[in-house]
Amino acid sequence: MWTKLAHIVFSYRLYLILLLAAITVFMGFQASRIELSYDFAKIVPSNDPDMVYFQEFRDLFGEDANILAVGVKDSALYEADNLRRYKALSDEITAVEGVKSVLSLPLLQRLERNSQEKRFDLVPLFPTIPESQGEVDSLLRDVRDQRFYTSQVVNLENGATLMLVAIEKATLNSEDRLRLVQDIVDLGDGFTENTGIKLHFAGLPFVRSIIASNVKDELNMFLMLSVLITGLILLFFYRSWDAVIFPLIMIGIMIVWSLGTIVLLGYKITLLTALIPPLIVVIGIPNSVYLLNKYHQEFNRHGNKMRALSRIIRKIGLATLITNSTTAIGFGVLAFTDITILREFGVVAGINIFATFFVSIIFIPAIFSYLPEPNTRKLKHLHFKGLDKFLTAIDLLVHRYRYRVFFITAVLVGAGVYGMYQIQSVSYMVDDIPEDSEIRTDLAFFEANFSGVMPLEIIVDTGKRRGVLRLSNLRKIEELEDFLADQEYLSTPVSVVSFIKAARQAFYNNNPAFYALPTNQDKNFILRYLREQSDSSGLLSSFVDSTGQKIRVSLKIADIGSLKMDSLIGRVVEPKVAEIFEGTDIEVGITGTTPLFIKGNNFLIDNLRTSLLLAFALISVIMAMLFGNIRMILISLVPNLVPLILTAGIMGFAGIPLKPSTALIFSIAFGISVDDSIHFLAKYRQELFANNFFVPLAISKSVRETGASMMYTSIILFAGFIIFAFSDFGGTVALGFLTSTTLLIAMFTNLILLPILLMTFDDGKRRKDFHPLIEHYEEFYHEAEDEEIDVDKIRVEKSEQGEGNS
Repeated sequence: MWTKLAHIVFSYRLYLILLLAAITVFMGFQASRIELSYDFAKIVPSNDPDMVYFQEFRDLFGEDANILAVGVKDSALYEADNLRRYKALSDEITAVEGVKSVLSLPLLQRLERNSQEKRFDLVPLFPTIPESQGEVDSLLRDVRDQRFYTSQVVNLENGATLMLVAIEKATLNSEDRLRLVQDIVDLGDGFTENTGIKLHFAGLPFVRSIIASNVKDELNMFLMLSVLITGLILLFFYRSWDAVIFPLIMIGIMIVWSLGTIVLLGYKITLLTALIPPLIVVIGIPNSVYLLNKYHQEFNRHGNKMRALSRIIRKIGLATLITNSTTAIGFGVLAFTDITILREFGVVAGINIFATFFVSIIFIPAIFSYLPEPNTRKLKHLHFKGLDKFLTAIDLLVHRYRYRVFFITAVLVGAGVYGMYQIQSVSYMVDDIPEDSEIRTDLAFFEANFSGVMPLEIIVDTGKRRGVLRLSNLRKIEELEDFLADQEYLSTPVSVVSFIKAARQAFYNNNPAFYALPTNQDKNFILRYLREQSDSSGLLSSFVDSTGQKIRVSLKIADIGSLKMDSLIGRVVEPKVAEIFEGTDIEVGITGTTPLFIKGNNFLIDNLRTSLLLAFALISVIMAMLFGNIRMILISLVPNLVPLILTAGIMGFAGIPLKPSTALIFSIAFGISVDDSIHFLAKYRQELFANNFFVPLAISKSVRETGASMMYTSIILFAGFIIFAFSDFGGTVALGFLTSTTLLIAMFTNLILLPILLMTFDDGKRRKDFHPLIEHYEEFYHEAEDEEIDVDKIRVEKSEQGEGNS
């Protein structure tokens, strides 16, 4: 098969290069239509009971995560001139396209009793901003008397105030969201410039817009960095522009293909798919390294360029195919998850990593067949003294100190297992935002002054139509709200109960002493007013369904993380709910974007664990096909499991939590690191046949020849992944740091532990009547077989320097 492939590549090399170019042009056209995703990643499956319940909530009451909050804590705001500017700011934000409504101090309204029509009218508290400070102070006292707004818009203890901006759903899930958020921030900056009053921004629309904008910027940054770093490393290793430019061109082809694949599959750029182009650079370059090293090694032996090029297809073609397959499996298993964002990432990465094999096995040999044969300078890296000394030291270590290595490995693995059990699984709504960022600072402001801005919703089903008008039901809900208001991380709830309390206050001429539920004596009068009440503001429909049976209790929660969130809801709120509504027909459910997000992250981690097991199983099957020997399967897998255990231990000791970004690295790193094992074992098997099955000699030759390529690729992978540690997103930082650490450890385990395991547990004996698939890898054929490709019939035009070779 591989001989035929070599025939095809060199016989039709020009046509194959043109075919790759044509496909790249087509994929480039597709890539030009790529779009950024502005939808919130739905991690919990649509058929999950909690997600179904949340969808029912949104159908009844609308979006819960469409509020952008603007906070202020400065006494200067209450000066007449500044308050006038603040009202102008509120009006300007209201006029921004895509804004549904704005609730702020200067735009507050109160209910007033209309005795003639037996209803309540909404009247502005600030019809105009007075000129004198005394009149302003009088109006501010009126605001304090409106208990409905206490702790919702104004913090009476320290004077902090909120502006709540509701965003239209169509704008929220489109590119216009970035424009809207930027317009609001620009208006806020103008207000700050004119008044010197600092504004704080928060809310999920704001955070998601910042993340979406940064994703676009980081896609370009990481792509350029990955190309620059890998190019510099290649130039340092090979000291040849040929060995830099053409591998990077090959990688450029794959980047275009990956972006085109995203469009062809109907996907968009997300936080994860944005990582695929730089990942393709990092993962694809090792293909070129192994091919170029083998080309130079072969040419150094016999000086025939075309024979050397044909041999790299025949000798390591299958090895490259298998290693690309195992890497693709590490990513591709994510395609079997129930999570859309993971599935898209796994599909696109898996397809293009596998496609990298076909492009590299065609492009590199075909292009280099047109280039001059490598001169002495280009082959100098084969005799790099520093590398030779290092590999010699590794060879001596393997042969002389294997039991010490076993002991040190056992100690490290033991420590890793202990550290692994110290890992906590915790996630936050703004996990990816840096601790020292302004977003975190602003979020802390809202948590300190208003108990946070993350949405949490409670649905109270009274069980009967118009159950909201039953005073006994309202009192039960009030008891629940009073309990929730006393909790440390929760804001004061707002619901129809708050509205009815405000209505009673309005009925008694807005006396704050009457802000309470109606009594048995006045309920009929007040409820009569409410029955005649129109809902032009949409206030009632936002908190009561059309039948008057279901009531929404809305509150905000601090971003306290999944552990505290689960504890607060499961051990505090839910038991109290059961206690309050025991013996009634009322059903209460807790939902909202925040608890769904937390559940989604837990669900995602479970899926990633399953994906790791699936990757392990599939790669084990491949190893079984390669070796047909259980002992060799175990020997090949152990050096790649040790790095995973040590990385998990590092996470435990360093206090790095298990979350989606950190769980993701294990299946990826395992799929990549096992490539070195395959290349080493392939060479080892070949050396066994060449050296009368004498294991120590086969080990030494394998370490010295394959070790160079393993080190080159590991250094490139380490440098390529470590650039992600410079991201603004915590998840991407974790992905880069932990993956690069794992792969660096894997380089040493495959160079040291794997040979020692072979020295200890492999006797080198092989059955003559059984030839496993791995024997098709390297030189399991006679030199005469090279004549199957008549290199004399494949001619390459001589260059101007006369360096061309037939």
